[in-house]
Amino acid sequence: MSAQTTRVCFELRVRPELIDEYVARHTPVPTEMLDEIAAAGRRNYSLFLGAHGRLIGYYETDDDAAAQAYLAASPIAAAWEAEMAPFFLGLEGRPDQAATALTEVFHLADQLAYAGRNPS
Repeated sequence: MSAQTTRVCFELRVRPELIDEYVARHTPVPTEMLDEIAAAGRRNYSLFLGAHGRLIGYYETDDDAAAQAYLAASPIAAAWEAEMAPFFLGLEGRPDQAATALTEVFHLADQLAYAGRNPS
């Protein structure tokens, strides 16, 4: 991970009655959408589903603003997000743009580097 890498974590709520269908839509995600995510500069992208539809997402990027702009302008991403929007509770706008960002408070490698230790 480079010094300029940004780690992004976000939260959404999947409608409990649609959880199975939401999971099915991600098993697998269409190749063209995977290509758009990669082309936007996002990597190590993961989604984690918890109790009652709590969804936590995580990805890394070197320029989050550029990645957001790329996906916002992408017709492929727009179509995917339009398909996904009905799955979420309390959401106004596209899921990829309206998710609640979470603040990072701890990262092991950063802490080890601050302490002068090799984070390997």
